[in-house]
Amino acid sequence: MKLLEYMKENILYLDGGMGTLLQAEGLQPGEHPERWNYEHPEVIVKLQRMYFDAGTNLIISNTFGANTLKFDPEELERIVKSALENARKAAAESTGKQEKFVALDIGPSGRLLKPYGDFDFEDAVTLFAETVKLGVKYGADAIFIETMNDSYETKAALLAAKEHSDLPVLVSNAYSEDGKLMTGASPEAMIALLEGMGADAIGVNCSLGPKALAPIVEKYLEKASLPVLLKPNAGLPRDVDGKTVFDVLPEEFSEDVAALVEKGVRIVGGCCGTTPDYIRATVEKTKALQPVPVTEKNITWVSSYTHAVEFGGSPVLIGERINPTGKKRFKQALVEKDLDYILNEGIAQQEKGVHILDVNVGLPEIDEAEMLKNVSFELQAILDLPLQIDTTDIAAMEQALRRYNGKAMINSVNGKEENMRAIFPLVKKYGGLLVALTLDEDGIPETAEKRVEIAEKILKTAAEYGIAKKDIIFDTLAMTISADPKAAFATVDSLREIRHRLGCHTSLGVSNISFGLPNRDFINSTFFAMALENGLSAAIMNPHSADMMKTYYAYRALHGYDENCGDYIRFASAFVPAAAVSAAQPAAEEKEFRSALQKAIVKGLKEQAGDLTAKLLETEKPLEIVQKEIIPALDIVGQGFEAKTVYLPQLLMAAEAAKSAFEKIKAAMSLEKEPAAAKCSFVLATVKGDIHDIGKNIVKLLLENYGFAVSDLGRDIAPQEILEEVQRLHAPMCGLSALMTTTVPAMEETIQLIHTEAPWCKVVVGGAVLTQEYADRIGADKYAKDAMEAVRYADEINGSL
Repeated sequence: MKLLEYMKENILYLDGGMGTLLQAEGLQPGEHPERWNYEHPEVIVKLQRMYFDAGTNLIISNTFGANTLKFDPEELERIVKSALENARKAAAESTGKQEKFVALDIGPSGRLLKPYGDFDFEDAVTLFAETVKLGVKYGADAIFIETMNDSYETKAALLAAKEHSDLPVLVSNAYSEDGKLMTGASPEAMIALLEGMGADAIGVNCSLGPKALAPIVEKYLEKASLPVLLKPNAGLPRDVDGKTVFDVLPEEFSEDVAALVEKGVRIVGGCCGTTPDYIRATVEKTKALQPVPVTEKNITWVSSYTHAVEFGGSPVLIGERINPTGKKRFKQALVEKDLDYILNEGIAQQEKGVHILDVNVGLPEIDEAEMLKNVSFELQAILDLPLQIDTTDIAAMEQALRRYNGKAMINSVNGKEENMRAIFPLVKKYGGLLVALTLDEDGIPETAEKRVEIAEKILKTAAEYGIAKKDIIFDTLAMTISADPKAAFATVDSLREIRHRLGCHTSLGVSNISFGLPNRDFINSTFFAMALENGLSAAIMNPHSADMMKTYYAYRALHGYDENCGDYIRFASAFVPAAAVSAAQPAAEEKEFRSALQKAIVKGLKEQAGDLTAKLLETEKPLEIVQKEIIPALDIVGQGFEAKTVYLPQLLMAAEAAKSAFEKIKAAMSLEKEPAAAKCSFVLATVKGDIHDIGKNIVKLLLENYGFAVSDLGRDIAPQEILEEVQRLHAPMCGLSALMTTTVPAMEETIQLIHTEAPWCKVVVGGAVLTQEYADRIGADKYAKDAMEAVRYADEINGSL
């Protein structure tokens, strides 16, 4: 029986933890567990046989960290081949009578992708593809992508799996206590992305125990139209008599998992701290339960790297200003590659309240494919709004979709046969919400009936590619009433029919209705209200238009989308008549930010931050700029991060903008021979055996921006090497990072060595597997739950020196 066929009618049982079991078998600190596939195959077979005997259906191969960042190609092939052979042998030797399958395991690369790190998206796809191809070669039944804490890396791994295999792909993400991925994605954002790209099952693993993960799992069950998987830890690690144990035992674990199976979870197993006893208890608790059917949720949505925007309730606003049509200055910016101007257009629209940004850079005199890819990438680096990729160039569309971090809105397809056959395969491969224009080879029909017929043809053709109508949103094309007085009726009548009879959502470029007329906002805002009343789901519009925004807020208040009319009251109270806008706007900006430089840093505008710093240096001392502008700007972002109102990518882009400002400061101080007010030394390293350095690199960037002299030793660093650097610098602080439970012993060894040989040095630890209690047990001086906490502690220690 094939895996997907089995999943349709049954609960699928996964295995549990491997790292702690291997440590009990003799895995040494810093030793790569993947090598045990060929060095100690009998141990791997024994452990996986124990899981099969406990009731596991799907064993996940011992290849979590198997990639070419860690192993050369020849050894990687040996590892994957041995791992899959071991799992097959375990299945054959098991006494269990259940169906048995083997999945190739793919864990995170340990690198942070650009723009927040230094690892390119295509390099990540290639990295994962190398492992996927070996999994296919040596007979895996499925691919299991797990413990991903970044939406972009998750997309890279899934894309590699889909491009290089036709195996079922199960995808699991690791959420923090705040219910989001490390880089900010909500469950809804991940569901939209992964469903759109064609994952076969999605869910949650690692991080926390089943009870703590339940709220996240329940969101998956509410929103996902795919089987939901759950692979939680056995709670959190703690110390008992000098040994690491987890605080949720098999009985409690299985009860908590069973409660979620009753709510609809279809795939269950365990992660860190779980053993065959946990799986056995879970099978016993759930084997009599009838699997809850997986249902289609029919949600129309798009997503960014942080959140999803859902269509069907309150109207969705799509900002139209990133478009050269009729905009001389914008055309100039495209030709001159003035990205700061374009990014500021995006920021300004976000501040006005749009939910999605339309991105159109089509000019005949530029390379549209390259510009669209770059503009989309840079916008996503500083803004968390979903984007609408707006182009008629198929090559440009594919490049932008491939690198888009989330589920994009795609503008557009139409009823022309050639156009549909070119665009539908892209939507099927990359996912997306596709805007469909009701025109065909005969042009734009004059009647509503003909436009609806084209819509039906588009839906029928899309279905041939496996694209559901929930992923198509129709634009019934607003035509100017100055040329045809009945144009508005044709648009609105077809819009109403498509929304209510065909059951599809709708979008319009509202301002086209008034082309050629004076005071166009008068017409636009009234037509906007008219369209909303007839079922308009989203509008491509100018958010700087007071008349359009009045209609939007009034409509929401009148239709019950605005609780206690709160948004309307705020809008109306802050409303400034058009004549006073130019005078009032600077005052509003000054109230939020001390200066343009502060705003540029907070918004993550690197080039602008550098240029503004250079300008300020003409009149102010370098250290005054640091103290009055740069550090306060970083504090604004840091406080937002700690308050969970700012996400990690925004924190990192602000740090990069500050770095750009600091480069100008350093150059000026060098010319003036002014001494830098550097803080103390801080040694950083990822411990022996661990190649995951994302957390360490984030801490490094922030520490440097706050003035610390950071010595970054890199990853997989031996205790003695770390000690020698601490002694060489007489560093008062050292930061150690570890992601995997198998490398925590190396962290403990390093801490003991530093405390013995360099007692003046405070050791700060962090990483996904650590808790305060665990950090205390291994002797750390400080446990930092995130990068900003490490910076705050460093400032504290520096101030006491």
